[in-house]
Amino acid sequence: MHNLIQPPRRRQSLKRMIAITSLLTLGLSVTGTSLAQSFPSKPVRIVVPAAAGGNLDLVTRNIAQKLSEQIGQPVMVENRPGGNYKVGVDFVAKAPADGYTYLAVADSFLYTPMILRNAGFDPLKDFTGVGMVAMVPQILVVHPSVPANSVTELIALAKRRPGELNYGSSGTGATGHIAAELFNLQAGISMTHVPYKGNAPALIDLVGGRLSVMFDTISTSASHVRGGTLKALGVTTLTRSPILPNVPTVSDSGLPGYEAAIFNGFVALAGTPPDILKRMNAELRKAVQQTDIRTRMQEQGVDLVASESPEQFTEFMKTQAQKYAKVVKAANIRAD
Repeated sequence: MHNLIQPPRRRQSLKRMIAITSLLTLGLSVTGTSLAQSFPSKPVRIVVPAAAGGNLDLVTRNIAQKLSEQIGQPVMVENRPGGNYKVGVDFVAKAPADGYTYLAVADSFLYTPMILRNAGFDPLKDFTGVGMVAMVPQILVVHPSVPANSVTELIALAKRRPGELNYGSSGTGATGHIAAELFNLQAGISMTHVPYKGNAPALIDLVGGRLSVMFDTISTSASHVRGGTLKALGVTTLTRSPILPNVPTVSDSGLPGYEAAIFNGFVALAGTPPDILKRMNAELRKAVQQTDIRTRMQEQGVDLVASESPEQFTEFMKTQAQKYAKVVKAANIRAD
C-alpha cells in the first residue's frame, strides 16, 4: 500500500517551490505594472512608411500632436517611404520592441505581402496591433455619361456589357483597385482595370470621360460631385459620410454588405510589453475623442474611431487580411 503522507523534506521542497513561484509571479506583475506607470520616459517615434502629405501622414501627425500633449513626451513622426512599406517596416523591425517605436499602417500593410513577391515581412506575425485611429470612406463615382444612377443600375449595366466598363486607380494594388475588385467579386461582374501612376491623373481622365468608373477618396471627389462633373453612386462605409450626406452607402444602394473603407492605425513590433500596448491604446482612444481634431479630420473626409483594445485591432486586421486574400486570389493581383 502506497504511503499517501509526504516525507517532511518533500513537503518543505514543495513549500519552497510554491513560495518561489509566487514571488516570481508577483515580481512579473509588479514589473509590468511599474513599466506601464513609468512609460514613457523618453520621446516616442511613429514611422509613416509613405511620403509626407498623404492621408496616412496627415492622420498620424494630428494624432501624434495629441499624444504628445497627453503623455508629456515628444511624439515624433518620421516618413520613410519606399518599397511598398518595406523601407518603413525594416526600420521599425530593427528597433527594440520596447514601445517607443510604432508603425503607422493602412489597408495596404495587410495585402502588400500578398501581391508583392519577397515583401520580406508578415504583418500578422511580425507585428501586433496597438489601435485603430481612423476610417477613411471611399466613394464610387462615375462619369455623367454612364447610364446608371445607383449601384443596382451600375451592376445591371456591367452584366449587360461585361468587360466594357473601365475603372481607374492610382496603380496596381492601390486601395481603389482593391475596392473595385471587391465590388467585381461581390457583384459577380467584370469591369476592366486601368492603372495610373497616381490618383490625380486617373481622376482627370474620369472627369474627362476617358474612364467610366472609379473608387476614389471622398475628399478628392466631393467637389466634382457637388459641381456635377461626376455622379456619386455610393460611399464604401456602412454609414453615410457627413461630407456628402445625401449619397447612400454602396451597401444600401444595391450591394448589401459591401464595405471597403480605408483604416488607419498603429502597430508595434511583436514582443512589445502588453502593458505598454494597453497604455498606448488608452491614449489613442482619448486622442480621437478630442473635439478639435475630430472636426478637423471630418473636414478632410476622415472619421476618427479607436479600437477598444490592442487585441481588438489585431483581430480586425486578421479579418481584413482574410477578405483581401480572397480578392487578390480572385482577381490574380500581382505587383512588381
